[in-house]
Amino acid sequence: MSGRQVKSMRCVQGSKGLEGKFFFIILWVLAAFFEAFGPAAAACSGRIINPVTDVCWSCLMPIKVAGASLSASGVSDPDTDAPALCVCQKGPVPQAGLNMSFWEPVRTVEVVREPYCFPSLGGLDMNPDNAMPRAAAHGRSASRGKSAAVDSNEAIDSSSAFYQAHWYHTPWLFVLEVLLDTTCLENAPYDLAYMTELDPIWNDALAAFILAPESALFANPVAVGACMLDCTAASLMNPRPELFWCSGCQGSLYPLSGWVAAMTSPLQAWHLIAARMTVKLAREGLLWAAYGKAGQCGPYFEPIPRKDVWRGQLVHPSVTASGTCCRPLGAPTAVWGAGKTFPVNGEDGAILLWRKRDCCASKNFF
Repeated sequence: MSGRQVKSMRCVQGSKGLEGKFFFIILWVLAAFFEAFGPAAAACSGRIINPVTDVCWSCLMPIKVAGASLSASGVSDPDTDAPALCVCQKGPVPQAGLNMSFWEPVRTVEVVREPYCFPSLGGLDMNPDNAMPRAAAHGRSASRGKSAAVDSNEAIDSSSAFYQAHWYHTPWLFVLEVLLDTTCLENAPYDLAYMTELDPIWNDALAAFILAPESALFANPVAVGACMLDCTAASLMNPRPELFWCSGCQGSLYPLSGWVAAMTSPLQAWHLIAARMTVKLAREGLLWAAYGKAGQCGPYFEPIPRKDVWRGQLVHPSVTASGTCCRPLGAPTAVWGAGKTFPVNGEDGAILLWRKRDCCASKNFF
């Protein structure tokens, strides 16, 4: 690994507070330098995600305090049964407060064809000398995807595809101090937190059974047909949490691997991979829920994430930062996704994930 790549990785590692914000600024400057002066013929390309202009800030809505809306309505706002009045143990004395709910941008899923390619970091290639561990690459046909299929011990057909994914901590509300710098926000720095290239089960659908053994129950026509109902509900911005094995119009959530059995478009595949990463990291204890009565005093472990408390926003290769720019997981991409992808530099994507947040805001909050 070259010296400039090591510097980039160090910059990703930030810390809380002002130090974390300072490291993010340094990362942004270095990545912009690599984007501007890197090799023109590099296979990996991308652009820096600008948290000011590329984030659809209307996705915060609605913001509610004790059930009363303080803002315009959002595209969807599921009832999380969080009581208006709440009590949390903060120190030796319990503190009473009012429930505050909003939507918080917390994670970004980057979906790429080539391993170790990071479009969100300006097209940074972390493996120019092939020194990193071997990882499967993208394939869409039996001929082109032969090597990837061998790695995963499964054959693929003309409609299947494989992608690697990168998981970023992107708590933009805390980093930019957009809303309020309080304990209601996820106090974490910008960070590259997970790479599927280093995950031995990501390219093996059989090994992914370890994380989701219940997937065997839904490998039948009845369960697959039920996903049509979830697609209809997601089209109306109201995906059904009880159909947790479905990812709306994107297809089946299982297996929790990089293989997409029926790819219809890159956008469909990217959103399906984003939904799978949400479940996968929740199973591994790396992603916690923060909604409802249980989330008023802090995040908690939820092995099967409730999908209607998550929204997705496309931030690469095209940016959807105006209009209806956030949609529930599983919402169809056929209409709004026209023209959002393009050859060569527009075949890798990044989805910003928004999480529904319920928080007990005490007197110290206000």
